[in-house]
Amino acid sequence: MMLSTPFAPSIPSSMLPKAMSTPQTKSYDPSQQGRSSRVICVLGMHRSGTSCLTGSLQAAGVELGDCHTWNRYNTKGNRENQAFVDLNDEILAANKSAWDNPPVSATWTSAQKRSALELLQQNGQAQVFAFKDPRTLLVLDGWKDVCPQMEFIGVFRHPNAVAKSLESRSGMSRAQAIELWSDYNRRLLNQWKGRQFPLLCFDEPEEVFHSKLDVALDRLGLPELPKSMKFWEDSLRTSQRYEAARLPIKSWLLYKALKARSL
Repeated sequence: MMLSTPFAPSIPSSMLPKAMSTPQTKSYDPSQQGRSSRVICVLGMHRSGTSCLTGSLQAAGVELGDCHTWNRYNTKGNRENQAFVDLNDEILAANKSAWDNPPVSATWTSAQKRSALELLQQNGQAQVFAFKDPRTLLVLDGWKDVCPQMEFIGVFRHPNAVAKSLESRSGMSRAQAIELWSDYNRRLLNQWKGRQFPLLCFDEPEEVFHSKLDVALDRLGLPELPKSMKFWEDSLRTSQRYEAARLPIKSWLLYKALKARSL
């Protein structure tokens, strides 16, 4: 670590050699790609319908880049672009946190912002590009810095259903899962309050969910999906049967607040 000294003369940054200058991170500029590309970010907690929502966007013509189309917990794939997941994991690790140990806030380095910018530019040939990773809620400020014009769509699910699904997938205790659900969804609600966007509830019956999804797609300027292209399958919503266990009052009120703001 270099320590400054009171006797060192102050040198204007304009006189510093280029190698000593701190590189500036630019914002994502779709005009660099020669097209009017848009970036949509899917926001939501793990096990809450984000894969179904992202697959639906893809069916509506939105590009996802190189995304997963199968995994053991989701036969149609979680639709995540691994490069975005890896970057989010790197940022969380640098902040001594993880997807299941959220930071209060996450600090990005200039190099990480440049990596995010490069990822967006690599996918900038698409007229509309979307990415999804639940971790994004934990590091969202940096993504907004890199891409101020980023659009959002969100989805949430009952905390008991999420807790049951996390227990089945990761062996997580109910208490930890409910606390984690509250952390993620508090961020989701705060983001919605700052910039209202289409918000869906994954607890809705299939037909109701589809009708509200069409409304969300319309608000994003995307085409309505014909029935033959619906991404939804009953198998996508695991842990449909869960105990109606009593929730902490703060979690219950948070769920009610999200419901009140959803389509």
